[in-house]
Amino acid sequence: MKASPSLPSLIQRALSSRGYAQQSSARLLRSQVTFLSQVVGPHFEAVCRDWARSSGAQVFGTVPGDVVAGVVPDPLRRSQIQVDAAVFAPDEPGRPRRVLSLGCGQVGQGHESRSPRAAAPGPRPLAVKEYDTEQTRLTCYSGARFDSELVDRAAGDPTIQLIGLEELYD
Repeated sequence: MKASPSLPSLIQRALSSRGYAQQSSARLLRSQVTFLSQVVGPHFEAVCRDWARSSGAQVFGTVPGDVVAGVVPDPLRRSQIQVDAAVFAPDEPGRPRRVLSLGCGQVGQGHESRSPRAAAPGPRPLAVKEYDTEQTRLTCYSGARFDSELVDRAAGDPTIQLIGLEELYD
């Protein structure tokens, strides 16, 4: 197999300061996105679940039973919503399982995309599955500041609670 005469020019272009810098920048950006989504994000979600387990009755009205991650159906959009910290009350024989909180964790901003949908008025998807969701709170966990729209919404709605780094690491 014969080497292509254009190969050296491709290598030179790739290694030139301008070409190399552009490729390095793009590679760094891809690595950063991967690191945030596959390492930092899951770790932050685990920190949120740990905090919910240890927070006690002062936050959820009763001591949490199970705290898990999962998905809930979104019948309005015929899709599912990822929940990073679903907080359940301890089992009570003869009663539907109470869902104390559905929580979404974000390292950066971005709660507006899934959190308000999880608590939106309308059909309560978990009620269909025989869960008690009458007093379920939406908890937004954030590693960054909350946007002003979400802060305003939470201020006017006692079913939404915002948990930032100050509370998580207190």
